[in-house]
Amino acid sequence: MTNEELVQACFERMGGRDNVTAATNCMTRLRIHVADDSKIDDEGLKNVEGVLGIVHDKPGYIEIVIGPGKCRKCADICAAMGIPVSAESGGGTSVDGDWQANKAAMKAGQKQGKIKGMLKTFGEIFVPLIPGVIAAGLCSGFATLLTQLVPGYAEDTFWGVVYNLLTLINQAFMTYITAWAGYRAAERFGGTPILGGMLGMITSLSGIDAISQLVGLYNDAQPLDAILRAGRGGVLAVIIGVWFMVKIEKAIRSKMPDNIDIVFTPLLTLIVTVIPYVFIVMPATGFISTGLVWIVQQVAMSANPIVRVIAGYISALLFLPMVAMGMHHGLVALYTVQLETFGYVTLYPALAMAGAGQVGAAIAIYLKAKKVGNQRICSVIDGALPAGILGVGEPLIYGVTLPMGKPFITAGLGAGFGGAFVMVMQVASTTWGPSGVLAFPVMTASPVNDPVMSMVFYGIGLVLSYAGGFIITNLFVKPEEVAAA
Repeated sequence: MTNEELVQACFERMGGRDNVTAATNCMTRLRIHVADDSKIDDEGLKNVEGVLGIVHDKPGYIEIVIGPGKCRKCADICAAMGIPVSAESGGGTSVDGDWQANKAAMKAGQKQGKIKGMLKTFGEIFVPLIPGVIAAGLCSGFATLLTQLVPGYAEDTFWGVVYNLLTLINQAFMTYITAWAGYRAAERFGGTPILGGMLGMITSLSGIDAISQLVGLYNDAQPLDAILRAGRGGVLAVIIGVWFMVKIEKAIRSKMPDNIDIVFTPLLTLIVTVIPYVFIVMPATGFISTGLVWIVQQVAMSANPIVRVIAGYISALLFLPMVAMGMHHGLVALYTVQLETFGYVTLYPALAMAGAGQVGAAIAIYLKAKKVGNQRICSVIDGALPAGILGVGEPLIYGVTLPMGKPFITAGLGAGFGGAFVMVMQVASTTWGPSGVLAFPVMTASPVNDPVMSMVFYGIGLVLSYAGGFIITNLFVKPEEVAAA
């Protein structure tokens, strides 16, 4: 089935093209908003060829899991059909027929509490930014490797150009990350995106330093310790500020005559917003950001290796349960704040080990399934294992380990060994997003190791997680449990 046919087949089971009001994508899912939720045929969607699963846990909105790359192509097809981009991103023996129902059922049973909703909103703001995050991080990783592998790159015309091009791509995202976040936050909160982008851009401009010096909030000796400075609060400040700005914009627009709305509403919105934003939001969120970074650094980069071992083990152990509960979105805040502050992320490499533990557990279950003759489980793992090795863990989680129960736990226990190792070796990444073997190029940012050794340590961590997941699952999951799965 072509991508066009896949989109058409999905639309037919959602009440037709006219019922679809908006569409976008994340890393693995096509995210659809509909006018009439009652027209969605969940079972029909699950059975469409190419659909790996659905998440339909709130009215008027459905996520169709179709895999990385493919979901973006399908979203482009929707756009070509004139469907607006969403305001929030928000039987058998095949993999398709086994894990998607498990995931949908679990998600449908979860409560959308306030904290979880807030974390999900934060994640939705960053979903469209993920391609930029990954591209910038990969280019940073390649540039760092280049400096190690080609010592005289700066004097060589070819390698000098390559290095600067890679650096430019990285800087294009990192320099203006607050602007991108502001634009997306305004879209998500229902405001004017360009105003959100402008507020985000203001956060990083040098004029903030000039204002800080004029009012006596700048620290000339230690600029990074200033109560107010350019970049203070980062994306946390931007998201809170844009939320506040959208409230103001809507209030002003409701009172503004139509004929002067386009002139005075954006002007007054920014003027009213920028004063409390610069003098209250930025300093306040600056203290929060500093505290978050300090906590993560004290744990992930502690001078005490025992602390790092424990932190790495627990991080890898708990990450997949967080994913299963939808709580992992909040980690984006930690990643972003640390990346803005230091240029690297120390927590993500340990968390990336969680998927490797699932791979090891799946291999152990596969061998037991072959012995007891459970061909269904063998088929599921056959289809899901390559994706798991590449870093796409959902088919293994929802098709194998989570439904069986015990392997989900043993996989996490095994992953902890890899998490402990990469954290004790102080592996750091240039971005977040890629995991499994696809993450090697971004594991180059360690502040204490050269890029090549950082990648080697990451690889050792993967092997430890594979082995840990395999051994612990093999010890504690009995053949009769696999036979009954």
